[in-house]
Amino acid sequence: MHLRTLVLATATLGLATCAHRPPAPPAAAPRAIRLLMDTPAQETLTFDRVREDVEVDTTEGERTPRVVTFGETPLLRLEGQRARLYGDAKATLGIGVDNFILLEVLDGKGQVKRRGVVGFTDNVHMGLELVDNVGRSAFTFEPGEVDITELLPESEPFQLRATVLDSWGVGRVSDVYVVFSAPQRAPVDELRGE
Repeated sequence: MHLRTLVLATATLGLATCAHRPPAPPAAAPRAIRLLMDTPAQETLTFDRVREDVEVDTTEGERTPRVVTFGETPLLRLEGQRARLYGDAKATLGIGVDNFILLEVLDGKGQVKRRGVVGFTDNVHMGLELVDNVGRSAFTFEPGEVDITELLPESEPFQLRATVLDSWGVGRVSDVYVVFSAPQRAPVDELRGE
């Protein structure tokens, strides 16, 4: 019996000293913030408001686009997560927009720090600034295809303001949610180094 106890103790000690990685901490649960509400298609000329500070390089329609709708988030933090656009809070639907969404990132004091455009448009100017496209030029996007993480400050609080703009034809937008989720990690090779 004494020998059996000694063998079990040795085996237990051997297992305890093997190189073993502790489990990774659980990723933060995704959080979804509604940015824009679904606005069905309407003729461009039925939208009264214009964004005087925006100019679109276009050969059809108006160079100063009309406001279809707008939305703004509360004060947020990125907290090491990725930020992507979806058509629902469960991150299963894509988004659609005609013509484009002007995204403006505001700091904690309400000052615009960065801008980007999502949708189908020619060059968008705000004063001397040429606003960069986020993703491809299109009317529809797959779920999570539009990643806006690079627009957002890594550690400072921010607000995100979205204005849907249209220059010609019809203007519309689907529901748009910003979903914050953990970045995808590369698979870890447990046998590396052995």
